[in-house]
Amino acid sequence: MIFQQFYLGCLAHASYLVGDEETRVAAVVDPQRDIDRYVSFANEHRLEIKHVFLTHLHADFVAGHLEFRNRFGATIYLGKSAKAEYAFVPVGDGHVIQFGKVRIAVLETPGHTVESVSLVVYDLAVSETTPQGVLTGDTLFVGDVGRPDLRVALGWSASDLGGMLYDSLHTKVLKLPDTAAVYPAHGAGSLCGKAIRQERTSTIGMERQTNYALQPMTKAAFVDLVSAEQVEAPDYFTYDAVLNTKELPSLSETLAHELTPLSLDRVLELQRADAEIIDTRDPTDFAAAHLTGSVNIGLGGQYATWAGTILRRDRPLVIVTDPGRERESALRLGRIGLDKVAGYLEGGLVSLDAHAGLTRSTQRVSAAVAAERLRQDRAPALVDVRTPPEVSKKAIAGSVNIPLAHLVERVGEIPANRPVLVYCAGGYRSSIASSLLQRAGIDDVSEIAGGITAWEAAALPVRT
Repeated sequence: MIFQQFYLGCLAHASYLVGDEETRVAAVVDPQRDIDRYVSFANEHRLEIKHVFLTHLHADFVAGHLEFRNRFGATIYLGKSAKAEYAFVPVGDGHVIQFGKVRIAVLETPGHTVESVSLVVYDLAVSETTPQGVLTGDTLFVGDVGRPDLRVALGWSASDLGGMLYDSLHTKVLKLPDTAAVYPAHGAGSLCGKAIRQERTSTIGMERQTNYALQPMTKAAFVDLVSAEQVEAPDYFTYDAVLNTKELPSLSETLAHELTPLSLDRVLELQRADAEIIDTRDPTDFAAAHLTGSVNIGLGGQYATWAGTILRRDRPLVIVTDPGRERESALRLGRIGLDKVAGYLEGGLVSLDAHAGLTRSTQRVSAAVAAERLRQDRAPALVDVRTPPEVSKKAIAGSVNIPLAHLVERVGEIPANRPVLVYCAGGYRSSIASSLLQRAGIDDVSEIAGGITAWEAAALPVRT
């Protein structure tokens, strides 16, 4: 058996290829929308990808199942409770797909979603009865389990799904041998769980011993435990879950029209027509100069997550970026289904060199300078754009917490007659926030460079 995990750090997403050396047939599980990395691996190992599985209809990215079907004629498999516009093979308990010495046995494991399945993988050259591992999707993570609240907007209650998840884990997944490897669909940093550990694989035995959600408890206690203290899910999660049921254009088709160079005049015309201008450069470069009204979501951070959270999906998007990074900027938007990209500013910000009146800048001040400003008579309004759980651990005294995800709707809470000073953990989110505030008409905006991390490093006090 040939087995490979593929990890996409920006989405904390793990996907898998399982191949058979004898028949040269392979299956891909939970692929990202851009599939070239799987194709390259398959070509290198002389494999033909004939099967593509989704363990569930993913909420945090658009999967690549249609890409494999369109390019290679691969068969799509979904849990039998799934509904979709495209043809697929519905699979559930007892369903087995075998090619050569590879056997994939399906377990229905509803809970994170109603259609969730886990895939038990056997290498028949090693054992016909003992599985090598289980691809758990978002049912079981390393150190955590899938959150049961992401389908509330689609009519499912978190308590009902939590109860299903308890049953799936205890009557099916934990019945597997302790030696079976656990291969989840997400790692640390994913919003699909709240306590996922850094390790990208585990075993059933290790999870039985160390996973907080698998310790002995009643079903009711389990539901309460896994439902509590979940970080608010971005609005685009429901959007992506629905997209994964739709017949969509391929990503290559989408990129073909999105990678259109636009003149400055055309960009300004689109902006006047209410297009979103997304600047994907580093926050430091954005602060130095940017097109007025543009929003900074840098490629160096959680770009896709924040783009999906901040940008309006019903508006055309125009990309401003460093020359040579246009495709990356559009492709990473495509991974979460943001396909309404009208094009990119040709030449990047250099196009604005002769148009100084069209640009703005943002001050990024050191922690020491920020502290001095906060001691002045006309001190700035200090806005903390981190999440409430972060703020509960430590914050700068006198700050007002408005989480970045809600900044646009709550901008009216910021005093209009004072300068505004924004901070986050390290400076990435504060750049997004300052750009949103400027777009909303607040002119005197600055940021604490390095966020509260830099503040503490400067030995300045925090409230705990």
